[in-house]
Amino acid sequence: MHREAFLRHYANLPLPVRKEIILDLTDKGPITWEVAFREIRAETTLGTEILNKLVEFKFIPLDNNH
Repeated sequence: MHREAFLRHYANLPLPVRKEIILDLTDKGPITWEVAFREIRAETTLGTEILNKLVEFKFIPLDNNH
């Protein structure tokens, strides 16, 4: 459910915003929206970590049901 919410949100981001850094993971460095998209779409371990952080920081609008 969070993955789908992220993908919907990403699809609506303006192209220049997709290059902006949204997270700085201590052990992996800066993460842009584009990197987050690739990792989350591919369902990698890093993608899961990124998605969890984005949800934690409320960067992704979620439905009230989730």
